[in-house]
Amino acid sequence: MKATILKLCGNHSLQDLQRSVNSGAPYIGIVFAKSKRKVDPTLCGKWLKQIEKGNDQKYVGVFVNPTLQEIAHVLSHVPLDIIQFHGTESPEEIIDIKLSTGLTVWKAIHHNQNGLTKMKSYNRVVDGYVIDSKVKGAWGGTGASFDWESIPAYNKEAEVQGVQCLIAGGITPLNVEEILTYSPQGIDISSGIETNGSKDGYKIQLIMERLKIL
Repeated sequence: MKATILKLCGNHSLQDLQRSVNSGAPYIGIVFAKSKRKVDPTLCGKWLKQIEKGNDQKYVGVFVNPTLQEIAHVLSHVPLDIIQFHGTESPEEIIDIKLSTGLTVWKAIHHNQNGLTKMKSYNRVVDGYVIDSKVKGAWGGTGASFDWESIPAYNKEAEVQGVQCLIAGGITPLNVEEILTYSPQGIDISSGIETNGSKDGYKIQLIMERLKIL
């Protein structure tokens, strides 16, 4: 059985980034969109110079409806490996940015009755998906989950497209074993590894143990 992919997202301090990188998780998420976890690119660049990530670890920048200029500004300070689009970006807009940056691109899909149809519209455009719950007034990072019985259908579509698919929203050390029963390719966790708004090393360790990564 393939190991479950893990992304630790919403890192918004030097300490957060150190704890997430030190965990060995393959994907480290940083938010550059309007959010309580948004970070300043200049400051983030300074933090990352103090951290040595593993060769197999990748930084994922999260954006909502960004312009190419906004992404270029972030990339001038932060060595991102992946751009994650979390808004209403069209396939054409994503292709433009993908060609301009040469980076891997992921698209967040908000789960609803049209989620699979939306996902299919990005076939051959993106390199991966994050399936998240939609909460009014927020693009993500809310800690709210969706109906996990839908996970196999999203997995199947991702397999057809030959790309990765991570599940986000409301995942914690207490319920991660439940979501694993639906065999997600990967999970994307932010608030579930925090205590008082900061990444909690113990909770990260619990997640890693549940995923049998440690």
